[in-house]
Amino acid sequence: MSDSDEDGYIKGSARHRRTQTDYMSILLDAVSLEDWRDVVTSTLQAAKDGDHSARMWLTQYLVGKPDSKAPTPLTVVVQQWSGEDPVAKKLAEPIIERTQYPMLHGDDEWKEEIRTEIAAELGKKTSTPAAGEEHDG
Repeated sequence: MSDSDEDGYIKGSARHRRTQTDYMSILLDAVSLEDWRDVVTSTLQAAKDGDHSARMWLTQYLVGKPDSKAPTPLTVVVQQWSGEDPVAKKLAEPIIERTQYPMLHGDDEWKEEIRTEIAAELGKKTSTPAAGEEHDG
């Protein structure tokens, strides 16, 4: 059996493709922070002037999309009648689990300390200069 097809080309699966990183690199080189500030400022003004698309774009970035769907009105009524509080239930779950399975949570404090330290370090590295301050970049 031959390694080439009818046209004489060698069969293979190698393909050159650009990666998301390549495109993001070009984008970051082309759009300065001041350019981006201008885009955001003009979008904010358009939103204030009633532009629905501008409002939706800002909302997506400032508030984000919900993680889940809102309950149906029927679900809300049934929960009210039954006395069920889904928020209380969700908040109680980790406490109940720690009480039921203490051996699985022996290192929770240690993990939380590490998360706190990393969050503090990230806060230092990502802090933005106050309005009017000069920054390197």
